[in-house]
Amino acid sequence: MFKLFRQNISIAQQSIKGQLLRTVLTVLIIAIGITALVGILSSVNALKTTITNGFEGIGANTFNIQQYELGFRSRGGGKRTKVNPIISYSQVKEFEERYVDPLTQVGVSFQATSQAEIKSEDRKTKPKVIVAGVNEHYVENAGIELGQGRPFTSIDIQKNARVCLIGSDMEDALFQGLNPIGQQLSIRGNKFTVIGMLKEKGATFGNNQDLRVLIPIGMARSIYTSPNINYNVSVKVFDANYMDKAQDKATILMRSIRNLTPVQENNFGIVRSDSFLASFNEISGALGFAAFFISIITIFGSSIALMNIMLVSVTERTREIGVRKALGARRSTISWQFFIETFLISQYGSITGILLGMLIGYSMSTFAFEIPFEIPVYPIIYATIVSILIAILSGLFPAIKAARLDPIESLRYE
Repeated sequence: MFKLFRQNISIAQQSIKGQLLRTVLTVLIIAIGITALVGILSSVNALKTTITNGFEGIGANTFNIQQYELGFRSRGGGKRTKVNPIISYSQVKEFEERYVDPLTQVGVSFQATSQAEIKSEDRKTKPKVIVAGVNEHYVENAGIELGQGRPFTSIDIQKNARVCLIGSDMEDALFQGLNPIGQQLSIRGNKFTVIGMLKEKGATFGNNQDLRVLIPIGMARSIYTSPNINYNVSVKVFDANYMDKAQDKATILMRSIRNLTPVQENNFGIVRSDSFLASFNEISGALGFAAFFISIITIFGSSIALMNIMLVSVTERTREIGVRKALGARRSTISWQFFIETFLISQYGSITGILLGMLIGYSMSTFAFEIPFEIPVYPIIYATIVSILIAILSGLFPAIKAARLDPIESLRYE
């Protein structure tokens, strides 16, 4: 049985080589659909993993007040895109002072720069370091964990202490071989003492979260004095049942601070991690459906192309089939020979498509999203199933037709 199977594979390979151009074109048709399928699904999965990991520490008990909602909202109909004013320092300070609630805590932050050059006594980083000014509650609200040292205290923030928290990559960049706690670094000529090191977070959309320095917000404002700095507020709610009420209270207060009338829309955004993930899941679901639709088109298009080439092959090899039957070949042997040939062609297309799809997914992850690439296991399995369906749909009819040919008529065929 195994010997017969191996012989059928050998015959199928010889037949494929004999009609190489048609086979290559058919393989490319299959590969294009599989490439789109794997490329879309692997890119979506990589993006989804990164966003989910970025929000998993925040949880469902924190919401942020920022300039916009999840993105820019267009009015449509040719109208201009809505532009919200920045959230200023005076506004976040007023919010922090007036939003007094024992069940919540308010974090304030702003990103001063993403291109800082940080120095130690004998080393310096490349100008790619993120520097952020924060208050004492930012770290906890953002779900950031400390690997070593201590977090900021209210005294550090009130007195504008020259202390800082650093990302895990800063240890190798500045303090190679030394414990970073207690070491000093320089930001624009200002000395800071390292009091804590953050646990590894990885990169998100091109920003290396491990290559950053957090400093007290007052010190950050004195070093980076741009007039149009945009601030963010995060509110952590200790009782999940109080979340909606806390959010409504924050919305009313922020509207008051921004001097909005009752008929005016919010000119700021309130974003909850769970709502963000829900929105993204809807988008990724739509992309997944698009990939599924592509796979359906792939199955039908590739099946038609592959069935056509196999029917032509049956016609061209009619006399050969007659000879094999005359020598004692069974119907099952003939049908298996053609089915194996169909299966091999579909798998060549599948392998080519999977490799190209992974290349596209890697390129999108690395260069477009700048996020880690993960091997798309489920898309590969899905693509393999699609290729097997293509083989079954397009291989059965030619195989049956070849097996049913009359040996006498086949021998007469010219």
